[in-house]
Amino acid sequence: MFSAFLDANILVPIALTDLLLRSAERDLYAPLWSQKVFDELRRALLKIHPNMGQPRIDIRLSAMQGRFPDACVEGYEKLIDTIDLPDPDDRHVVAAAIRGGADMIVTANSKDFRGPTLARFGLHQQTPDVFLVDLFDLYRIEMLDILAEQSAALTLSPRRNIDVLESLKRAGVPRFVTEVRESLDQVRH
Repeated sequence: MFSAFLDANILVPIALTDLLLRSAERDLYAPLWSQKVFDELRRALLKIHPNMGQPRIDIRLSAMQGRFPDACVEGYEKLIDTIDLPDPDDRHVVAAAIRGGADMIVTANSKDFRGPTLARFGLHQQTPDVFLVDLFDLYRIEMLDILAEQSAALTLSPRRNIDVLESLKRAGVPRFVTEVRESLDQVRH
């Protein structure tokens, strides 16, 4: 099974996070992150969703860590200074990905993760859209099942897959949503 280091920016939208973690629960890939990613995620969630509150954010992060106890990479700090990226604040992501043995980094910030640095360490980056399209190509039936489960799990009101797909589209994975819709249309006809 391949592993993907998940950058904080893709873990902010709840629909996207839910889909990524449900996919990992089905062993479609192994997720990796670091405490620093969680710290960034916490700050982003507080900024974007101030009404969410620290306790709810801590519950979310604790649940992620509890479900994937081996996902948190440690001991990467000494590698940070060996990484050369356009934005030095992103070096910790690459360092943790290397230390964790990740096959790739999944980030919405692809412009800062380009160039020879990743290749030097046997890594590449994918946007969440490309990552999910690839998972869908490899595991179409499983991904459709996961989306159905995700839709059924919404507690505020029963929703159809189309609503989950709209949330995912807003979360930055439009190509994935288009491919899922096309696949669902084929099944219906």
